[in-house]
Amino acid sequence: MSLKDRLQEDWKNALKGRDKFRASVISMAKAAILLIEKSGTGSLNDDQVIEVLAKEVKQRRDALQEFENGNRQDLVESTKAEIEILLNYLPQQLTEDEIRTIVQESAELIGANSMKDMGKLMSTVKPKITGRADGKLVSQIVKEYLNK
Repeated sequence: MSLKDRLQEDWKNALKGRDKFRASVISMAKAAILLIEKSGTGSLNDDQVIEVLAKEVKQRRDALQEFENGNRQDLVESTKAEIEILLNYLPQQLTEDEIRTIVQESAELIGANSMKDMGKLMSTVKPKITGRADGKLVSQIVKEYLNK
């Protein structure tokens, strides 16, 4: 079953179970996928759907930071719940140690050893972590590695 089919089934089940919040979150994810498909790229495969869902999670994490700064606890809780629902459709998230290992192996592979190599290193690491790690965290780990 493709990821889009799984989203559709889970959306139907949420509606049947009268779980309006879950249905709404899945509906937003489906709308984001449909928007990209309508923009001319055609039907998305599972990897592309994962990228869209990862972007949705990132947007919510960014908003979460703003809600916390604005002391909006009600929005913080609902945004965290949205993130949890969306994470169910993404591959298992990498731990910091796993990300550090990927960064180190990639740096050794391309010979990256200074901040000048950050772009090159990020472009090597990104395909390995897409949908499995937060980009800010990866960027932070790459900076730490290159500043040794």
